[in-house]
Amino acid sequence: MMTTNGAIYIVDDDDAVRASLKVLLETHDFTVTCFQDGADFLRAVTSLPMGCILLDLRLPDIDGLSVQRKLIEMEVHLPVIIMTGYGDVPLAVAAMRMHAVDFLEKPVGVERLLAAVERALALAAEQHDAAAREQRARSMLDNLTPREAQVFLQLIQGHPNKVVGRVLDLSPRTVEVHRKHIYEKLVAKSLADLVRIAIAAGIDPSEGEAS
Repeated sequence: MMTTNGAIYIVDDDDAVRASLKVLLETHDFTVTCFQDGADFLRAVTSLPMGCILLDLRLPDIDGLSVQRKLIEMEVHLPVIIMTGYGDVPLAVAAMRMHAVDFLEKPVGVERLLAAVERALALAAEQHDAAAREQRARSMLDNLTPREAQVFLQLIQGHPNKVVGRVLDLSPRTVEVHRKHIYEKLVAKSLADLVRIAIAAGIDPSEGEAS
């Protein structure tokens, strides 16, 4: 069964390649948007919905590797599938080192293309879900007062109330009050729940700080 969640962004300066890939992918119920050069794509990318990128290595303005590096700098997490011509394999390997999902040699085979797109869109969905979980967790933690946030960081490291009080110069009773408020605000029932929220927010429980 084909994945229909997510879009495909083709970045290629060859009009015929763009047109043929667009028709092929739309025939398989994918949503496709085309860009004829890297600069146009980079200008638009931050406003694009979740999806994956079919990126040609040989572009006239900004080459594919440079586009890929720029996406990393911009913290744009759209999985990239590299398209290469004959003799570009070393460049494709360099792209894989920057976490491209796959590289396809032109002319691109239909089955190989569809399989790569499926993998890339599945990864895009996973990354999107992880980002949403992190945002929710961070929003929940933002509801804590500064002192509650300090207590929270001590709790997820497994420290008992007595130790938390000693570290933060609080009485055991005050720590218990903060602990109660933390559990209520985070809708948590156990320490494991607190740890899961911390991990989702990008906090290393063993260190009590963002990873």
